[in-house]
Amino acid sequence: MRTEQPFNPLDKKSLGISVADALLAQPIGPLPPKEKFIGAGIYAIYYSGDHTAYRTISKADAEGKETPPIYVGKAVPAGVRKGGFGLDLPAGPVLFNRLCEHAESIQQTKNLSINDFACRYLVVDDIWIPLGESLLIEMFSPIWNRLIDGFGNHDPGSGRYQQQRSPWDVLHPGRAFAEKLQPHSKTDQELLEIVAAFVAKQEGK
Repeated sequence: MRTEQPFNPLDKKSLGISVADALLAQPIGPLPPKEKFIGAGIYAIYYSGDHTAYRTISKADAEGKETPPIYVGKAVPAGVRKGGFGLDLPAGPVLFNRLCEHAESIQQTKNLSINDFACRYLVVDDIWIPLGESLLIEMFSPIWNRLIDGFGNHDPGSGRYQQQRSPWDVLHPGRAFAEKLQPHSKTDQELLEIVAAFVAKQEGK
């Protein structure tokens, strides 16, 4: 005999789903947003261009289907990043600033256009931000989260340029700080093949 698990609205996964659903209910707009705003929270970035690696995403957009995000992220108050609890800390425009940083990264590349990107975002009470982000990544497996990491990287600073260039910077060269890093162990062609295999597996699910 099967035992049904009772629904618990306070279960962490249920709470995460409610945050993720609230984000997905937000309208999609330009990256970065046109107006500055205050708050921390979560966001999803969407791509509709013609780069070879992301043709499946672009196809969904062209067909009018719900496009999966290419990247999901969060922006938390400064106290959280430094190891504090961060509860009810003044957030300032951290979410807006993070989206602006991403737009700048894209604009610095040689093979992406900011006009092909859009985003949706949600200001969230800080305690729920990591949960919402984790659930969205689990739901969509965005390529820039799961496979081609490095999009959210910052300049590591002088003395730390011995680390390897990220896969994202190999596929999308142009960021000045990335040019100072050591070559990645894989070429752009090898990374494209990895992306193609990942996309094929996702389509087969």
